[in-house]
Amino acid sequence: MNWRELEAEMIRTRRDLHRYPEAAWTEFRTSSLVAERLERLGYKPRVGAAVIDKESVMGRPSEEEIDQHIRRAVMQGGNEGWIKEMERYTGVVAELDTGKPGPTVALRFDIDCVDVDEDTSPEHRPVRENFASLNPHLMHACGHDAHTSIGLGVAETLMAKEGLLKGGKVRLIFQPGEEGCRGAYAMTHGGVVDGADFFLAMHIGSGVPTGTFGINALGYLATTKFDARFTGVPAHAAGAPHLGRNALLAAASAALGLHSIAPHSGGVMRLNVGVLQAGTGRNVVPADALMKVETRGETQQIADYVYGRAVEVLNGAAAMYGVKVELTKAGQGTTARGDKPLVRQALEAVRALNLFEHVEENVRAGGSEDATWMMRRVQENGGQATYMGLGSDITAPHHNGRFDLDERSMLLGVRAMTAITEALLAAGGEQ
Repeated sequence: MNWRELEAEMIRTRRDLHRYPEAAWTEFRTSSLVAERLERLGYKPRVGAAVIDKESVMGRPSEEEIDQHIRRAVMQGGNEGWIKEMERYTGVVAELDTGKPGPTVALRFDIDCVDVDEDTSPEHRPVRENFASLNPHLMHACGHDAHTSIGLGVAETLMAKEGLLKGGKVRLIFQPGEEGCRGAYAMTHGGVVDGADFFLAMHIGSGVPTGTFGINALGYLATTKFDARFTGVPAHAAGAPHLGRNALLAAASAALGLHSIAPHSGGVMRLNVGVLQAGTGRNVVPADALMKVETRGETQQIADYVYGRAVEVLNGAAAMYGVKVELTKAGQGTTARGDKPLVRQALEAVRALNLFEHVEENVRAGGSEDATWMMRRVQENGGQATYMGLGSDITAPHHNGRFDLDERSMLLGVRAMTAITEALLAAGGEQ
């Protein structure tokens, strides 16, 4: 394998994806180019509606918005044939079958971007080197452009070694909608990890420097993202205020109540009201209000507690002001831990490469991660899973408009993930 050529190709891919970021459930250009590339490598990709459960989809834009995103994807160079094949949903799955008995190893790579404007300062490298985002309010500020590039690098490396692999299958999963925890749940219910003996996922950066690799990322919080829509009755604010039902006041009261929920003694708990929109005019009793909320917990039990209390607060505020409230889930993630036998095997495989200055068994993670649904499904079915951390020096925190990463770390990620996969296939799995 010519690693230098592969690295140059990965950097080109990452920068192309960085210029054309796509948010959750709108990754039509990205998915089409991933499928096109996998097909050229010899895979038979399945895409979009074929790899998800539509009934489990959360936080997807309206059909009118989907039309707009499809048009933009085509205009920006997406593969029209593959976009049509998707049937208005995104995501790609492909499998390498050695034709010999052995375990199935599933590898997951997320492909969506963040809803943030990219910094336009000339010292920001994507600006300086002409690969900054061209799509307003969208940016690969979390490294998923690198994840996608790494996934394609792994696909190319494994296909080049196809005849040398000991046996089994490798399933490559390019997942939409990680941001907001919107995509993995639908893919999991679509069966993409069913039959997998091992599951691996990986995140770049996250405060871990270039040259460090962590096998078992700990600390992801279970979470529920949801919208609360309050519906009241409009009325003249001066002439007949008693005839109105104030949705704005109900939402404002709920916001204060939500942030007053008692903390859980069992561990970390988080709640945030991130958006509150209401009203139509200064002399009209507000009849509508929209609130966007997220709850998180260190364990599923804590997450269930804070979400349950949040629902009670919202219903109570609505009742107090005589309005209605409707809750819609927009995303959800759970918790998971790496399995010790798999962590041990992965640790040995990565250390044997002698490419990293530090290979750690455990690294700390932050926020939430919906790959935990895939991990949990594999573990519930008797398999093993782990979530890994790939070190990369970054210029700003994740989800910041000045975010950029050390592109040299991408090839290290390919080498590590390929080595672990080869070791699992060779060993047949140490159960």
